[in-house]
Amino acid sequence: MSGRSLYRLTATQAAKLTKPGRHSDGGGLYLSIDAHGRKRWVFMYTRLGKRVELGLGGRRDLSLADARKEAATLRAMLAVGGNPKVERARDDTVQTFGACADAYVEAMQPSWRNAKHAAQWKMTLTKYAAPIRERAVKDITTQDVLDVLQPLWNRTPETAERLRGRIENVLDAARVKGLRSGENPARWRGHLNRLLPKRQRLTRGRHAALSYDAAPEFMASLRLRSAMAARALEFLILTGARSGEVLGATWDEIDLRKEIWTIPAKRMKAGREHRVPLCGRAMQIIAERSEAGGVGYIFPRTSADLPLSSMAMAMLLRRMKQGVTVHGFRSTFRDWSSERTGFSHEVCEMALAHTIANKTEAAYRRGDLFEKRRKLMEAWSGYCAGGMKQSQSPRPA
Repeated sequence: MSGRSLYRLTATQAAKLTKPGRHSDGGGLYLSIDAHGRKRWVFMYTRLGKRVELGLGGRRDLSLADARKEAATLRAMLAVGGNPKVERARDDTVQTFGACADAYVEAMQPSWRNAKHAAQWKMTLTKYAAPIRERAVKDITTQDVLDVLQPLWNRTPETAERLRGRIENVLDAARVKGLRSGENPARWRGHLNRLLPKRQRLTRGRHAALSYDAAPEFMASLRLRSAMAARALEFLILTGARSGEVLGATWDEIDLRKEIWTIPAKRMKAGREHRVPLCGRAMQIIAERSEAGGVGYIFPRTSADLPLSSMAMAMLLRRMKQGVTVHGFRSTFRDWSSERTGFSHEVCEMALAHTIANKTEAAYRRGDLFEKRRKLMEAWSGYCAGGMKQSQSPRPA
């Protein structure tokens, strides 16, 4: 085959061509453009007197150079009597996107924090990516990815963005294994960001928070309520913990003698064990709860040995007509500790189990400033108790 019969197109021509039909690059490789202007690479060959068309991938995902490499491989297969379509079909039965996605989740699962994280990956790649699971992973195009993402992009943007990232990871892994070539059709920067609107993100600190000046009065009102959600929320505020850490707290995490709550790494956002000093009022709550059994979850549901619902504290705040979020109380504590105390930035940040942003400092820090944090949390408890009157007694929520 002469050089003149190969490489007839240039990358610029491939990008600018718009006329529907097949445009030959030579050697059986064509750029096919449909009536809607969508472009894809196809390989044409004749076998047993029949003309066969084999799709290689979209132009946006497969560069001209990569398409030529694929065509050269198929020509070599034909030269030794092989049948490209049959060989690709045989591969497709075991190299679908779904099979690659399942293999990726299984391979990565040991590196993830917990089983819930793995379950979320598996669910999104099974439920939301269902339209492409049976497709050959090497044939997944940008349009395929868009068909999966667009129904979710405006309705549930956070889910859609997570799904996009997971599809991108699966396709990257498939490419490393040699199961596909070309650009990743799920890549965001310089690719999908040209086709999908950027999601409006909540900036850090947007959780509605109570002013620390109002905290004593709020805590006094909260102490009047006897519901489980009220005790859980009070405990959360006094410890500066996240809602998931409080709701999942079990009795074996509490050291009553040392007055310490140790949250295991698997339940922490940063994936590291976190010790929480328990102030006097927090220990009172623990003592009250221990009278109910002291087994399983500290804040269980009333009907079963299950943790309190994740919505229980939010619904309590709604009934109290506060207009704030549960997570916002961490900001309340942080504002108070910065503006009303002399404790260092590091102590305040560690009280919230925040990671140290400075990598050099993080590498040299060995302690967790526990005793200083205990003094900080006792001061916070005392400040919160400022609005409590001795005559007040709990009432139902």
